[in-house]
Amino acid sequence: MQRIEHRACFGGWQDVYEHASSTLDCTMRFAIYLPPQAAHGPVPVLYWLSGLTCTEQNFITKAGAQRYAAEHGIAIVAPDTSPRGDNVADADGYDLGKGAGFYVNATQAPWAAHYRMYDYVVDELPALIEANFPVTDARAISGHSMGGHGALVIALRNPRRYRSVSAFSPIVAPSTVPWGEKAFTAYLGDDREAWRQYDATALVSGGLAERLPLLIEQGDADEFLDGQLRPWLLQGAAEASGHPLTLRMQPGYDHSYYFIASFIGEHIAHHAAALRR
Repeated sequence: MQRIEHRACFGGWQDVYEHASSTLDCTMRFAIYLPPQAAHGPVPVLYWLSGLTCTEQNFITKAGAQRYAAEHGIAIVAPDTSPRGDNVADADGYDLGKGAGFYVNATQAPWAAHYRMYDYVVDELPALIEANFPVTDARAISGHSMGGHGALVIALRNPRRYRSVSAFSPIVAPSTVPWGEKAFTAYLGDDREAWRQYDATALVSGGLAERLPLLIEQGDADEFLDGQLRPWLLQGAAEASGHPLTLRMQPGYDHSYYFIASFIGEHIAHHAAALRR
């Protein structure tokens, strides 16, 4: 593991590291913000999963999250969104291949060789973080768009591994929208039953999910709201199954990081309360 960026930020440090991933069989990068409290003892961790086309850089440079993480004494870890490298399969377009890992374990060629982002986020990355940084094993998870999908699915499928989960503009039912159908067909094949394990709405509908309360932030002027996101599908599934969910529709906000920056402080406070319990 090699540190490639090191910047003072709100009394703590915003770093970026590079490491060889055994899960993804390639070199990966992740960003980690260590708040000032980490100089005096271990702190809990919020994992942030970014969306299509993003790297580890988007969230740390645009969201303004470090200020709130420093206030609450929380580390934030933001991995890249897919495997990278010359030997990693890719595709034309922004919604498949590099930058579009969808946080699944691919089973189809040529993707299966490297695209195992689910295992990377759930197992390899936390083990690496907890072995090398002053953090505890108290974890929360959040994300945006494709990353919001990843955060919801990972939290729902892993009982007691995360103390809280939230999402901004998540793809809540990827099995039924164009982004998800394209990615799942490529990565997982044509068996739609295999898709359900990576679909938050299907998990909640089937009663197969960890009953962790869900917090979703969604702008009502989001250009992808009707075609790709459809949060009301998850809301309906949650109401039918009794799963706790708070959906906050924010008037005038779109899909951008301006939206995330406007509400990230509230989400970090939400996670901080859960992480202190």
